[in-house]
Amino acid sequence: MSIVYGPVPSWRLGRSLGVDPVSTRGKTCSFNCVYCQLGPTRHPLTKRRIFVEPEALAAELERVKQKGIELDYITFSGIGEPTLASNLAELVQVVRRIFPHHPIAILTNSSLFPLAEVRRDLAGFDLIAAKVDAPDEGSFKAINRPFVPFTLAEIIEGIKRLRDEFTGKLALQMMFIPQNKDRAADMARIARSIGPDEIQLNTPLRPSPVQPLTPEEMAQIEAAFQGLPYINVYRASRPTVQPLDTAEMRRRRPE
Repeated sequence: MSIVYGPVPSWRLGRSLGVDPVSTRGKTCSFNCVYCQLGPTRHPLTKRRIFVEPEALAAELERVKQKGIELDYITFSGIGEPTLASNLAELVQVVRRIFPHHPIAILTNSSLFPLAEVRRDLAGFDLIAAKVDAPDEGSFKAINRPFVPFTLAEIIEGIKRLRDEFTGKLALQMMFIPQNKDRAADMARIARSIGPDEIQLNTPLRPSPVQPLTPEEMAQIEAAFQGLPYINVYRASRPTVQPLDTAEMRRRRPE
């Protein structure tokens, strides 16, 4: 199995080379979201540990660099929740050394943000896309099905602390599905309380156990976010890319 995958055609980040700091066989996550494209969480985890050695990541990145692929971002994501990697900050330094001129992003479910050590490890990124899918505790448990002991309120407070501490770009990724589509106004209030640089309004357009909302439904959701810096997945464009290894990409991005 590889650690590096893609590049993928991201509607948020353009030509994005994936770095998977977990890289397990089967999903390792602190959530078991009802809509996840990777299916059920095979390895529930809430304690951070090392999955990938820096030397192994460096070797793969060097091979990719030799290919001269055009990239917009290098993005930590993959088969699990990336902040579960306890050596996350060290892995970011590896990427920074080998690709010093490329911005580095992370897609995270925000579940460990109440931990100061996690927020410190995120300081090395240029962009953090932090998930908020629910407006209240009941919806949080029903949609994200968390394994972590933190409440939604504690996680949102962690995002707010990150907002104060982080000097890069903070985006909120919000997945809208039938269970929360009528709560857009409440979700927008949460977004306003955090003050992100961008709000990513999403719905599951890739294979998912949950049906996506229609363009018309997403347009109605947009109305609640007027005056905020949002982007809508249906209105975004995707670049054309050629992945280095299609099988490794499909492990993280099924079609």
